[in-house]
Amino acid sequence: TGMGHLRVTKEGLRLEGESEFLFPLYAKEIHSRVDSSLLLQSTHNVTVNARNSNGEVTGRLNVGPKMVEFHGQQFQINSKDGKPLFTVDENEVVIGTDKLRVTGPEGALFEHSVETPLVKAEAFKQLRLESPTRSLSMDAPRGINIKAQAGNIEALSQMDIKLHSSDGVLLLDAETVRLPKLPEGARGGSGISQGLYEICVCPDGKLYLSVAGVGSTCQEYSRACQ
Repeated sequence: TGMGHLRVTKEGLRLEGESEFLFPLYAKEIHSRVDSSLLLQSTHNVTVNARNSNGEVTGRLNVGPKMVEFHGQQFQINSKDGKPLFTVDENEVVIGTDKLRVTGPEGALFEHSVETPLVKAEAFKQLRLESPTRSLSMDAPRGINIKAQAGNIEALSQMDIKLHSSDGVLLLDAETVRLPKLPEGARGGSGISQGLYEICVCPDGKLYLSVAGVGSTCQEYSRACQ
């Protein structure tokens, strides 16, 4: 029937208590007791290898004191109903959940491009897209929709902010459009403007204010364009 902690049963071999193997152990299946978990313990690393018919290692899981490493063509985590939740191979990383949530205080850092149909903040939280040392570019063949249902949208830049449409118009559709820091050009006449101003465009596209008159008071070579 066995010896020591080793028992021979109709299901196979059964080990009671802690067991130590000095040489390789070959088994088709290893199960724990029904009322306990299976513990594999080592003073160094715990390595699990999968080999093909030629004896070559095709997959390896290495659990060390500082790192868990996996070597193979693909790594995949499935839910209890078999749905892929996380898949990694040489070409891409696929997250199969409905929502990717990053809880770190510094947010998510992407060194290269990101392709996604939606970027959304949690309820009552602010969404911030930032490039601290370089530019931030958003490209879409059929348009980009930026929406804030209960707050403001801010675009801050140390240099220039450019809104460019290669084939279409730039539409500012709002109840009020304000340009509070436009420079004011030289007065072209002595008419009474009643506090009204005209928005003028310089040859290089720069905007400035000019006191309104009966006709246009914009000047092509205004000092505001210098």
